[in-house]
Amino acid sequence: MDKFYKISSNEVMEKLNVKQDGLTDIEVKKRQEQYGLNELGEQHRKSTFMVFMEQFKDFLVIILIVAALLSAFLGKFESTIVILVVVMINAILGTVQHVKAEQSLNSLKNLSSPTAKVLRNGEKVEIPSKEIVVGDILYLDAGDYISADGRIIESHSLQVNESSLTGESISVLKTIEPIVEDDVSIGDKKNMAFSGSFVTYGRGVLVVTDIGQKTEIGKIANLMESAKEKKTPLQANLDNFGKKLAIAIIIIALIIFVIDIIRGRTLIDSFMFAVALAVAAIPEALSSIVTIVLAFGTQKMAKENAIIRKLHAVESLGSISVICSDKTGTLTQNKMTVQQVFLDNKVKDQDQLELDNPFQKYFLEMQLLCNDATTTNEKEIGDPTEIALVNYAEDSYNMDEAEIRRKYPRLKEVPFDSDRKLMSTVNKMDGKSKLHTKGALDVLLDRVVKMETSEGIVDFTNEHRKKIEEVNQSFSENGLRVLAFAYKEVNEASQISTEDEHDLIFVGLTAMMDPPREESKGAVERCIAAGIKPVMITGDHKITASAIAKQIGIFREGDKAVEGYELEKISDEELKNMVEDISVYARVSPEHKIRIVRAWQEKGNIVAMTGDGVNDGPALKQADIGIAMGITGTEVAKDASSMVLTDDNFSTIVKAVANGRSIYANIKNSIRFLLAGNTAGILSVLYATIGALPVPFAPVHLLFINLLTDSLPAIAIGLEPHNKHVMEEKPRDVTTPLLNKVFASRLVVEGSLIAVATMIAFHIGLTTDALTASTMAFATLCLARLFHGFNARSRQSIFKVGLFSNLYLIAAVIIGVALLQLVLLVEPLQGVFEVASLTAEQFGYVYGLALMPLVLIQLYKLIFVK
Repeated sequence: MDKFYKISSNEVMEKLNVKQDGLTDIEVKKRQEQYGLNELGEQHRKSTFMVFMEQFKDFLVIILIVAALLSAFLGKFESTIVILVVVMINAILGTVQHVKAEQSLNSLKNLSSPTAKVLRNGEKVEIPSKEIVVGDILYLDAGDYISADGRIIESHSLQVNESSLTGESISVLKTIEPIVEDDVSIGDKKNMAFSGSFVTYGRGVLVVTDIGQKTEIGKIANLMESAKEKKTPLQANLDNFGKKLAIAIIIIALIIFVIDIIRGRTLIDSFMFAVALAVAAIPEALSSIVTIVLAFGTQKMAKENAIIRKLHAVESLGSISVICSDKTGTLTQNKMTVQQVFLDNKVKDQDQLELDNPFQKYFLEMQLLCNDATTTNEKEIGDPTEIALVNYAEDSYNMDEAEIRRKYPRLKEVPFDSDRKLMSTVNKMDGKSKLHTKGALDVLLDRVVKMETSEGIVDFTNEHRKKIEEVNQSFSENGLRVLAFAYKEVNEASQISTEDEHDLIFVGLTAMMDPPREESKGAVERCIAAGIKPVMITGDHKITASAIAKQIGIFREGDKAVEGYELEKISDEELKNMVEDISVYARVSPEHKIRIVRAWQEKGNIVAMTGDGVNDGPALKQADIGIAMGITGTEVAKDASSMVLTDDNFSTIVKAVANGRSIYANIKNSIRFLLAGNTAGILSVLYATIGALPVPFAPVHLLFINLLTDSLPAIAIGLEPHNKHVMEEKPRDVTTPLLNKVFASRLVVEGSLIAVATMIAFHIGLTTDALTASTMAFATLCLARLFHGFNARSRQSIFKVGLFSNLYLIAAVIIGVALLQLVLLVEPLQGVFEVASLTAEQFGYVYGLALMPLVLIQLYKLIFVK
């Protein structure tokens, strides 16, 4: 890439073969053929149909489809229809979520301004921004969005806000001088302007050096394509579990099929048994139930200012171990604010001045007079630092900016420019003409000869200079931006120029910063207590970023802060080895942000990335969960994110993490409930096979249990009230599989108890006939699984967590029992569901046996679980 910032503007014009009167129509046409249009391209995306078809790649889904085909082959069309409906619903949900998640580039395209002012054929014309070509001379005025990247060739106090690209809220004063350094970040290329930023002050002219995909915003678009979204831990766990379960089902079904054939069963009966086993083993409604529980979770979180865009991000929140947070507007207020002043040889807090002290009052008046910003209730116009000065005088001391300026009218001015880093105005005050000058301290001190104090004007000595420089150094180390103020009396009749900015009387310093949000420190403390590592990633300078990070608790003893150019000198492996020691990254680019996120991910961490700018988009997408700001955030950031904060409040993330942890615990309990019941079904079928007994269940029985009576309790368990102690725990280890030894052993024990009760009922029914036995086994299994929902609510007994604290579960069990009773008692349904009519005595056995597992497990929890 050509480093246009390193050469003069004349050399840039020569290199791009551009004359002073701009390009001709013929040259424009040639360049459009060479470079294309000034718009962001888009890689080929999968069609909606292809996305839909990919939803059927899941191993469990394939097994279900095979089971549906087998059911159809055997004439069990009810089973076929139910299975296919479930599979289709899941595929539709997955497709809708995927399509919604792939809208980021549309917002990037819309960032470009629709028109631009360029010099063509020696005339200034307005054209659609997409028709800009490399070499066009582009005119910029205050309020303009910049439509392409370019080298500044004229700057008349031109200031550009690049916060959407760099994260830095302060406008950048643009210059035309070459930059000699090699390692220069976007924020430091002060002789360049970039597409997607906008002019806040002054005017300028640039020659276009890059358009479309070659611009900095275009590179971000490419990064958005390359940054792949990550599966959440639960998705990965369920996928892994599904594959293992499917393999186990196939092996067991084949073994049982072979045993049945050897025993002389017909081929059709053997198939029937294999299908029954497959249906018993596969939790058909698992995906749907997890989706529904997550959806309820998102509704709760929306009420707490966290909008979830990607459903599975709810669960991922609970396992976050690192939060990479943008500084500006996320941890800070995105508004420059005066913090301290140095006046009369003393450092004072912003609220310690006294208006009845003429000297101190004059200092405040100077800040309003030597200032071009205006503020009203509706809007604030001007440079952020000047707005901060106006707000300081108005908010802290009730001084009206307009009234002061009317009282002391401006007679003349010398505008700010980057060469001298000063601004001066002449105001009529008390019958005298006073030149007020503000600017960079290092420049202004060399022009000072005297100093004003409350005791009067004194000569400016080396001791005074040393004291002021020490205070300035202290301010800078604390991340404060410093402006110096001085004045002198001038002749009202004479013209004013930069030559008059000498022999000044020093007054004081004003130190300001973009302060942390009030709640940021507490939120960071809660993150650390919950085992979550907060990291600041910003486009700001290292000193400022580190100072803010120290204030809110991110940067602690022993931590490191690095800048973007330092990252470019180290490999990904080196970054991975040192990433845990770095708490602050400053002056970073979008590429750096993705490297940082990946480094944490490669160390096995679940990473959240917060941000609001275009520059945050790729990293938001790369992170396990991207969190965008809803108020200050760009559309790109929102579209790339998993979650949007409607209040832009960092502490909302902590609430969301707590919700995520609770929801995951509830989902895990729901899964345990479903799998314990399915384990009971598998064990029952295996028992019947080994014992050469009749088939205990028809496939429609198991589908009824899995899809109807089990679904509502599983959802209700997912809505269990949140545990208040979740943020006292460390993030869970995402490498621990869902089906670990503890989890599996509990499933086997609980499933065995339900299976024993079911088989006892089956044997009682066999004394009558096989249909009655199958009906009693079906009814007992259905009820026992319903009642098991109370066991699955928590590790503790329902008497400790509160029997009536989850009314959803009580309602779900009542509905499940009612549905079962309809099947058992209504004659038309008895035929559809292949059940016999039961006697009152048989009903008694069914209910008694179904309650047995619940009573035994609750007794164990009361005695042994604290």
